[in-house]
Amino acid sequence: MRGPDEWDDRGRPGGSGERPRIPAPRPAAEDHGPLPDLPSTAGVRTDPPGTAPPHHVPAEYESNDAPVTGDDTGPRRPAPAAPSHKVLKSLLGAWALSACSPEETAAVEEHLTDCATCADEALRLRDAVGLLHPADSLDLDPLLRSRVLEGCLGRRPARIPVPDWVTPYDAETAKLDALLRDMGEAEWRAPVRLRWFDGREPVEHPTTVAGVIGHLMAVDGMAATALGLPDPLGTAAPDHPGPRRRTEAYWQTVGEDTDPHAPHDPWREQGQALIRTASFAGRGVAELSVPYGKFSLSLGDAFLDRAFETWVHAGDIAEAVDYPYRPPAAGHLHRLVDLAARLLPSTLAQRRQAGLAAPAHGLVAAGAPGRSLHLEVEGSGGGDWYIALDSPAAVGSPEYTVAHIALDSDEFCQLAAGHISPEETAVGQNGEREAIREVLFATAALSRL
Repeated sequence: MRGPDEWDDRGRPGGSGERPRIPAPRPAAEDHGPLPDLPSTAGVRTDPPGTAPPHHVPAEYESNDAPVTGDDTGPRRPAPAAPSHKVLKSLLGAWALSACSPEETAAVEEHLTDCATCADEALRLRDAVGLLHPADSLDLDPLLRSRVLEGCLGRRPARIPVPDWVTPYDAETAKLDALLRDMGEAEWRAPVRLRWFDGREPVEHPTTVAGVIGHLMAVDGMAATALGLPDPLGTAAPDHPGPRRRTEAYWQTVGEDTDPHAPHDPWREQGQALIRTASFAGRGVAELSVPYGKFSLSLGDAFLDRAFETWVHAGDIAEAVDYPYRPPAAGHLHRLVDLAARLLPSTLAQRRQAGLAAPAHGLVAAGAPGRSLHLEVEGSGGGDWYIALDSPAAVGSPEYTVAHIALDSDEFCQLAAGHISPEETAVGQNGEREAIREVLFATAALSRL
């Protein structure tokens, strides 16, 4: 048995009797600053506490890792190379959108201080990003089409311009067509309530989006036949024209099992033919008579009437499919309100004939001023009108005003569409209560199926 100073050199390098070299003590790692993060020891064998490390390790078992010392003499990993100009330039778009990682952002911004070309490009991209509004509606501005056409016509006027009395119908059918293009079959079958005022009380009729478009096509057909275009109802057209009879004839002919998209293309093509034909027909065509059953309208007023109903029923469709819808442009809306105001005296006379209104206070000669109501419509498309109360041939006059009502343009249009009753209308009023009541009920009576 050997003592502690004896050495057995069998199988050990160094030669017989040579004692192993004992390394000098090393400085502690914590003496040279904070300790580095240690790698995970999972799966690594460790010696039990208190076990001294071996004095010498054979060469084949030695590690290639540099010892942990406090000096900087050990090997280092090479610093990562900076991204190339081409790579950094490709990141400018992501940088402008704040979509780069922190490392990429730092590299790009450092590069921009040295590269004037990339710096200019980065400024242009940032300006472009400022024009983006992701929180806004993706729908186009309804006035965009009018502005584009106005700009084009300002440079090169149209040889055959669209008449002013046709432009509201042109704009509203284009808006509705854009809405219909985005709808699927389930939305075409969505239930819609058509509402109007029958002279005494509000009524409604259930249908679908497809049924509403069929209704619009059937009633637009009255203007189409006045211009010599084919009747969309064909042989199913009723002998006595009128919006309600034509609509019911269309619904009976089509039935409920048809393709819900079926009325879209015929309605759009008929509308385009109406606009094109009216534009080429000349000025006198606006005075053509269009029968509406118990009364008639000039073709110019019929186009405004069709624009109003297109907008109203487009709103019904948008409500059914939960989609926002904007009112007409202010200039177009003013024309639609003006049509309703001009129709009020004759509507009052019809209600008197039907026993639904109080008798006239006194008739006056045609063209002479008579008792009047001052109708003030506020907001977009609004204005002031004086409504003759006793005779449709009389002229409304400020000097003969006996009552005054004021209401918002949207409220007035909803009343004229039969979507709200006269009792529900929020209206400012002053003067004869009877005259105010008669005008409000006559406005609601303008509505129909």
